[in-house]
Amino acid sequence: MKLPLFDAPLREPSQFVGFAGGLVERQSEKRSDDSVQRALADPAARVLAMRGGRIYLKQTGENRFDQAFSRAEAEALPAKLEHAALLGQSPRGPVLAAPAAVEPEQLPETIKAIDYRSVYMQGLLDDASLAEMALGAALLAWHASHRFCGKCGGKTEMRAGGFKRVCPQCIAEHFPRTDPVAIMLTVTRDKCLLGRGAHFAPGMYSALAGFIEPGETIEEAVRRETLEESGIRLGRVSYHASQPWPFPYSLMIGCFGEALDDDIRFDASELEDCRWFGRDDVLEMLAGTHAGGLKTPPPMAIAHHLIRAWAESE
Repeated sequence: MKLPLFDAPLREPSQFVGFAGGLVERQSEKRSDDSVQRALADPAARVLAMRGGRIYLKQTGENRFDQAFSRAEAEALPAKLEHAALLGQSPRGPVLAAPAAVEPEQLPETIKAIDYRSVYMQGLLDDASLAEMALGAALLAWHASHRFCGKCGGKTEMRAGGFKRVCPQCIAEHFPRTDPVAIMLTVTRDKCLLGRGAHFAPGMYSALAGFIEPGETIEEAVRRETLEESGIRLGRVSYHASQPWPFPYSLMIGCFGEALDDDIRFDASELEDCRWFGRDDVLEMLAGTHAGGLKTPPPMAIAHHLIRAWAESE
């Protein structure tokens, strides 16, 4: 029997955003306290080395990079393998992430330390590698900020291959955190609402976004954030796609919101500008041909896909 509930394209919209499309099998039911050691003993093990919001990449050619280090290469770097986390099993073998001990300035010429955002903006890695990087970056960032127990203050220890920390004092268990963020495109049939923050690249406008707060549904957060930032009230809200966002460990939940009015009263402490854009304007921004030099976020950002999906809809 056909279920209309699941009528959708063969590839979900979330598969087209940056940091999605990973090939790693997480094998969560097989994570044991010695899984990192067993993975490192595998000759096929690959290690991602990271430090200070950057991933260390081996340069293999003109603008070509490889993020995978063998265990021997990681030890020589050096990477702190005693603090490594097991991301999972890939078709090429186990994949781990470990903090690098060496400062970027001390790296040899063949290894570059590049911040995560630049890696994906510049297309330095393929989709599967970007997904591994996002998982490793988020997991290591969580470990770095959860070294002490939030219940008793005791020093915690890594367990389950890096997907849990345990406090030996009070036996409290702590699990990796993901911060949900609503990112929403407010629309009517003929126009959409875009804003820009002071830190945006020149001419760039994007969808509005904000953290989902405790006790909120996704839809409630979309309505609240849109009202707080732009003054626009929303009616119906529909989900479109999501995107892992390793800055440091967020999940962007992309939605469309139906505008009930068009009187913008934007919060100047949050936004530098906020305005309505017609479909023709948006299509030119997406194509990079806007007469005013305005543009949307790059194709790997979920905001780009929200904007494009609306602009190309009937």
